[in-house]
Amino acid sequence: MSDSDATKRRRTVFWVVALSAISLVFDGYDLVVYGTVLPILLDDPSHLGAISPQQGGALGSYALIGVLVGALAAGTFGDLVGRRRIMLLNLAWFSLGMAFTAMTTSVMLFGIGRFFTGIGVGALVGTVGAIVAEFAPTHQRNRLNAIVYSGIPAGGVLASLLALALTDVIGWRGLFWIGAVPIVTVLPLALMKLPESAQWLASRGRHEQARAVADRTGMQLLPETGSTGGRVGFPALATRALAWPTMLLGTMSFAGLLLTYGLNTWLPEIMGASGYGESYSLAFLLVLNGGAIVGGLLASAWADRTGAKRVVSTTFVLAAITLALLPLDLPLVVLLLAVAVAGTGTIGTQVLIYGLVSNYYPTRARGAGVAWCAGFGRLGGIGGPVIGGLLVGAGLGGMAAFYIFAGIALLAALVTMLVPRPAHETAHEATAQVGQPEPV
Repeated sequence: MSDSDATKRRRTVFWVVALSAISLVFDGYDLVVYGTVLPILLDDPSHLGAISPQQGGALGSYALIGVLVGALAAGTFGDLVGRRRIMLLNLAWFSLGMAFTAMTTSVMLFGIGRFFTGIGVGALVGTVGAIVAEFAPTHQRNRLNAIVYSGIPAGGVLASLLALALTDVIGWRGLFWIGAVPIVTVLPLALMKLPESAQWLASRGRHEQARAVADRTGMQLLPETGSTGGRVGFPALATRALAWPTMLLGTMSFAGLLLTYGLNTWLPEIMGASGYGESYSLAFLLVLNGGAIVGGLLASAWADRTGAKRVVSTTFVLAAITLALLPLDLPLVVLLLAVAVAGTGTIGTQVLIYGLVSNYYPTRARGAGVAWCAGFGRLGGIGGPVIGGLLVGAGLGGMAAFYIFAGIALLAALVTMLVPRPAHETAHEATAQVGQPEPV
């Protein structure tokens, strides 16, 4: 590769990673901002009407149902029409959903706004992993995916900080209006700087366009690995080589997102009921998501050296241990440390799962594979807030949720160990054994 191409490639990768990460910051913001305003909506019926804990959990899940729809739609169309179009469309969609939610005056309209917003979120989450995997250098894929998907917990940190600083000034509606900012900031920048994937163009037989994009961006066109029998998108996931790992990867994402959404929705309320004031309760969210960012990035560097599967199983075990410790009467410093490690083992683990999934599939099925895991995983995300709401509403004590979450994390670690090696890794080894050059 010439120096000119190397410079173009670095610039291209920078913009792809930066725009993808910033987009997911607002996914994380949407996730956590609801948890920060939920106590306000539960305590004061003048905002939307009376809301029970069970309704609060259901409202937290409406966005996740939308995410499921959006992710599956992105998987259906992303491998057919391209990653760039899906990303641009849903940056606008998400922003409009947040603006609508900020203006609602009833529980029903609020739920509709959450669902509508979730569609845009799901499509973004189901798209960025595929596009980053096709631009990232092979030896940095886990790290760059972790940087991008760390936008989700970073958005959680942003929501926590803004809620602490601005709730009394702009109210819960103002916090949702902040979520509409991407339509006037990120979207125009993405229109100018985000390229289509040359790898995707080549996989669709558009070779002249692919070469033109590769020349302009400094990217190399790599040979397609992994057999899909000529199938594209979701039909490729049903092939013999991909069906079993797709089920396992979806189950891992289900568990990871159940833990992520369950904790982010109910941690402030549970800690508040345990005697911690509002500022402390929001601080727990900040520590949870901050631990996810730091731990996820460190774990991703480890994953690039040893493989993502081993790291994901380890961090799931860490989650199980720390979640089981949270109900204990721990000193505040120890409790905060346990929450930070739990953030690494739950939200941080989900970041690693996205990286594992993004690099597992061939180009023809990559968008569908990422979208499937994001979409099916959100069924777990729907269950997380509901579990917390049912336990709190039944008077069993929110702390009981931590034990349930710990058991789920342990089971997820076992599922992770069953995932077979990707077909392209096996193909590379077989090629090397007969003395031929190994594909890049």
